[in-house]
Amino acid sequence: MGGCPGLGGEGRDHSRSWGIYACARCGYELFSSRAKYEHSSPWPAFTETIHEDSVAKRKERPGAFKVSCGKCGNGLGHEFLNDGPKRGQSRF
Repeated sequence: MGGCPGLGGEGRDHSRSWGIYACARCGYELFSSRAKYEHSSPWPAFTETIHEDSVAKRKERPGAFKVSCGKCGNGLGHEFLNDGPKRGQSRF
């Protein structure tokens, strides 16, 4: 499985990681493994952030936001609306 540069470095295997996922640049808490779930994408998938200000969002297109660390602005990927494991949940 590929790594996620925004969550701790290229090539890191996140499929078995438990605990807190933090920004690779500044260490700010972003996601908890309790909000992690299996998804067909090669990146770790989460339903929610740890803190309300864990991520900053910028609308990229309908149904998708570009997300970055809420503290330092490091790029993290996307939030896809209504693409979570349950109806109405997002996928980060």
